[in-house]
Amino acid sequence: MPLFTDMKKKNNIAYKTALLGILCGLALALGFLESLLPPIPWLPPGAKPGFSNIITMFTAGSLGFPAAAAIALAKSGLAFVTRGATAGIMSLSGGILSAAAMYLLMRYARKALGLIGISVICALCHNLGQLFAAVFITGTANIIYYAPALAVFGIFTGAVTGIVLKAVIPPLEKLKLLLIKNK
Repeated sequence: MPLFTDMKKKNNIAYKTALLGILCGLALALGFLESLLPPIPWLPPGAKPGFSNIITMFTAGSLGFPAAAAIALAKSGLAFVTRGATAGIMSLSGGILSAAAMYLLMRYARKALGLIGISVICALCHNLGQLFAAVFITGTANIIYYAPALAVFGIFTGAVTGIVLKAVIPPLEKLKLLLIKNK
């Protein structure tokens, strides 16, 4: 059972496409604004809070994995265009792993973990995907030494993301209902 309003009952492809476009735009805007934040001194370069994952989690719960993966792909495309190939690869590797975890956990463990627990696990999955990409890009496993700092940061930011998602679910659900009324 999906986390939010069941989109599988809605057979209107135009509706789903419009909703995905709006959600993708929101995620890209949050991702771009986040890229403007200054680096945090004790973390690896490029570590950001991941607030655009609020939208990706909502999408995974509402539209499923393909839509959440599409948002992760769009976010990595923006990172590639605005910050270069390395940022794009890092974003894609973390984003796809995190989106898969979001979908699976919300589908099968939502009641046991709650939104905050799922968000924390997905933030850690995102960091793990990025660490594997960094090892691949640099050709050295020494990158793994960043894992403890990223884990602490991921737990904190994942919890914040989950709390914010709980707060923004009602307005996002209203957006979906608005699209239903206007179709």
